[in-house]
Amino acid sequence: MLERMQDDYIPYPRIEDVLEKGGPYPQVILPQFGGYWIEDAEAPVGTPTSSDSSFCEEDDWEGMSPGGGFGYRLECNSMARAYRKHFLGREHMNYYCTGSSVGNLIMSLKHEEAEAQEFLRIILRSKTKTLHDRISLSGLTQLPSVPQIAKLFCEDATGLKFNPVLYPRGSQLIVSYDEHEVNNTFKFGVIYQKFGQTSEEELFGNNEETPAFAEFLSILGDTIELQDFKGFRGGLDVSHGQTGTQSVYTTFRQREIMFHVSTKLPFTEGDVQQLQRKRHIGNDIVAAVFQEEATPFVPDMIASNFLHAYVLVQADQPCTEHTTYKVSVTAREDVPAFGPPLPNPAVFKKGPEFRDFLLTKLINAENACYKSDKFAKLEGRTRAALLDNLHDELHRQTQATLGLGAAGDEDKLENGGHGGLLESFKEVWSCVVSIPLSSTGGAMLICAISTTVYYYCYSQAL
Repeated sequence: MLERMQDDYIPYPRIEDVLEKGGPYPQVILPQFGGYWIEDAEAPVGTPTSSDSSFCEEDDWEGMSPGGGFGYRLECNSMARAYRKHFLGREHMNYYCTGSSVGNLIMSLKHEEAEAQEFLRIILRSKTKTLHDRISLSGLTQLPSVPQIAKLFCEDATGLKFNPVLYPRGSQLIVSYDEHEVNNTFKFGVIYQKFGQTSEEELFGNNEETPAFAEFLSILGDTIELQDFKGFRGGLDVSHGQTGTQSVYTTFRQREIMFHVSTKLPFTEGDVQQLQRKRHIGNDIVAAVFQEEATPFVPDMIASNFLHAYVLVQADQPCTEHTTYKVSVTAREDVPAFGPPLPNPAVFKKGPEFRDFLLTKLINAENACYKSDKFAKLEGRTRAALLDNLHDELHRQTQATLGLGAAGDEDKLENGGHGGLLESFKEVWSCVVSIPLSSTGGAMLICAISTTVYYYCYSQAL
């Protein structure tokens, strides 16, 4: 691999070479051997384009929080919210299929009428994806059977034997499964870069919060005392002061955000790597990099398996009435495009619109990063485990409702036992399904499952 790079690849300039040539400096440069993209403010759509990304603008039914009137839209996986929007609390039927050729399946079916026409709204969940569609019943004298409907979605599937879900609380289990990807809490790194800094040791070694940096932090959120803090803490210690005494926190469109600010995390004398700081920021997925002066940043400057996207913010005339911020965006090459797109020129005046753009961009960046190869593989394993758990629980509860007893460990379903890590998911799921999704505890516990497994798989690489 190295030989191929040396023989066939012309590397990008090193950051040291860029600095040596003198200004004007680009805000961000690509690593020598690529692996990242930089958003082009002159392009009509973010760079690169992604035609198969499942992220879309939030539906209007969710509404916008006050102050969100600048047209910057949060992006989400609308499929995760489809059951709550179209089925929950309305007359519909749920079915489960055991041991088809494509694994266990869960289907939701609802009859609708609109403009004197009849439709069937369908959600079909498999181990690999969830499909949502509405089909017209025009011209049909008889409703299609559940296996026939499943065939419309999975043509190659065989062994489609469905049973109705007869458990009164089945809808709550299903909506909890569908929304296991929904996240209303975020943590982002915030890094201060001085002119000419080219290594993570230099970045994490910065202790000074200049007036310009403090002004930028005030745009992001409020400085809070960590001791006994009751909101989302983003992994920071709120009891013993082991992660510093203060941090920056905000709420934005019904979401909580905790910022891991490099200069507010503990500084350890004699530790060149500043592992206390890297432990948090290096395990974030998205980070904002503040530049008080024009200086280049290269995204592989920080060694991390987690950081996938950076939003660069460069101040001009800070702490004045004329303060502006130049913004650049870079992400790993397998991260799909995310909005809102950068304006041309990508310069914002200090004020609420810049804050709205920046927080929207950070949240959308994290959602897009979950579609990168590394996170998508984790989500695939999580999804398969949770779907089998949902299937087994719906079957068990349906049998119990009918008075036929509950399946014990000795009577596991054909596709119900996986062993190892996935069995651990089932043990956790049995607790999760009893917690309402609308509660903070339920949502955080489900998110913690994915985070815990990801840390287990990759912690040795840091």
